[in-house]
Amino acid sequence: MNKEFLEEYSLFRKLTCEVPSKLDNIPKPPINMECRNCGSTQTFNMINEYYDFHQYLNAGSADEKVRLVYQCQSCRSFTRQFQVYISPDLDFVYKFGQYPEWEIKMDKNLEKTLGKHAKTFRKGLVCESQGYGIGAFAYYRRITEEIIDELLNSISDLIETEHQAEYKAALEETKKTRVAQEKIDLVKDLLPTILRPSGMNPLGVLHSELSEGLHADSDESCLENASHIKDILTFLINQIIQSKEASKQFTTSMKSILEKKSKK
Repeated sequence: MNKEFLEEYSLFRKLTCEVPSKLDNIPKPPINMECRNCGSTQTFNMINEYYDFHQYLNAGSADEKVRLVYQCQSCRSFTRQFQVYISPDLDFVYKFGQYPEWEIKMDKNLEKTLGKHAKTFRKGLVCESQGYGIGAFAYYRRITEEIIDELLNSISDLIETEHQAEYKAALEETKKTRVAQEKIDLVKDLLPTILRPSGMNPLGVLHSELSEGLHADSDESCLENASHIKDILTFLINQIIQSKEASKQFTTSMKSILEKKSKK
């Protein structure tokens, strides 16, 4: 049970973890979510106990359904509740209920960039919120296929000078196939450093998730793939936009400095 799980995981998406064998030993991480009373993101703390429905506090955790009640620390009135299932072997948990419901909202930059495709992305979010992994994967995969050419073209402006010719050649090759994985495979190793957080290659991971998702045969496995695809697309689009804006601001500032110097 951790912060990310409570804040971001949709219903029925499993978190693989080691759960303490006794309910009173399970941690109560503070979370940061929107408070509808305060109208902003606030810190929430858990105000009840995992063993509320038991007569003793050191009840076993295995195969249990627990309720978590979190209260906003600012207004002290708005609460968020989670219903969580703990596996018999104490090796995973998942949410089977949540109120207010898991927010179906899109990143603003992503929505603007997707344009006419945003509606399809929202359908993926709805499927993900209900634990329909196969449906969510199908929608996110479709989005990837529809925007991959535009996405790869956008990246070209960020490629290091010494790799631009190579990237341009690879980009031309991508036009010979309609398969998203093949397009990504042609350019993923040329991704600029600025788009590789901690040395990781999001295009490489995207390629892997798209391939693995095709062979997944359950909502559970597809849900994990779908969530990763969504996160990667959001990261890439935001990072590309931010990098280009930063470059534009830098260029504008440098021009201003040079103009001032030339007038002296």
